[in-house]
Amino acid sequence: MKIAVTYNNGEVFQHFGHCEYFKVYDVENGHVTDSRVLSAVGSGHGALAGFLSGNRIDKLICGGIGGGARIALGEAGIELYPGVTGDADAAVNALLAGKLSYDPDIQCSHHHGEGHDCSSGNCGHDCGEDKHGCAGNI
Repeated sequence: MKIAVTYNNGEVFQHFGHCEYFKVYDVENGHVTDSRVLSAVGSGHGALAGFLSGNRIDKLICGGIGGGARIALGEAGIELYPGVTGDADAAVNALLAGKLSYDPDIQCSHHHGEGHDCSSGNCGHDCGEDKHGCAGNI
């Protein structure tokens, strides 16, 4: 099994779509056997699910995450543990021990006002890279 954590300076990074690094843990028989940090620079929300899927990630621990990213991860078959804060290594160990504190209902929508619609092309950002919590035009 492979577990990825949104990663910044040893901590769980708090905004999935802005995540530049993931720490990936290889797990066998309930124990971490190896870990490494992977760069996802330039991926953005629309490509991060593909990045994780391409690296054969089974589970993702993260902070905040938007609805579009949740859908993309679900479609990729990646089990999600959002709303986690603190040390990345400790979060993985807590998950493996069945004691991870996370919020399955956390949603990240970052600064969208009423009527925001990425499909209209008038959203004020490049929806292909979507850095603001919506699904964008993927």
